[in-house]
Amino acid sequence: MGFAVPNHGLQVFSTIAMVCFAIMVIFVRLKASKKPTSAKKIMIPPLGMSTGFLMFLAPQMRVPWIYALAALTAGLFLSYPLIATSHMQKIDGYIYLKRSKSYIIILLTLLVLRLILHSYVEEYVTIPQTGALFFILAFGMILPWRIAMLFRYRKILFNG
Repeated sequence: MGFAVPNHGLQVFSTIAMVCFAIMVIFVRLKASKKPTSAKKIMIPPLGMSTGFLMFLAPQMRVPWIYALAALTAGLFLSYPLIATSHMQKIDGYIYLKRSKSYIIILLTLLVLRLILHSYVEEYVTIPQTGALFFILAFGMILPWRIAMLFRYRKILFNG
């Protein structure tokens, strides 16, 4: 006999977990801006995150292609504020990510938007599929943002 978590409890738990994770990301990013960056540090998050696509091996996580494409497109669109506000600077021969005053506001706005969208999306797909769609959305945001950061890093590295 297994333990069943009601959908409402799972939804509340996942929302709380998402908010905690978002707050943790904000603090990690602020702390990281105090240390020099590297191409490796820039690209490890999307590479590590890409293993999450293994979730689609489980049938309950699979979503229609059109939903996945919509989530990816939304992620690409939402990556723009992160790309626009992520700049780098060279200090004493090291490259640092410049702190943007709007970074925290952007991340909190994206969190609120995600919470609003989460409730809407859950009306049409299961909770596991909702998680899968928001994973695709997050990957669609992080990958172009990190690629843009890598180009900026390399430009500063090779052009001074």
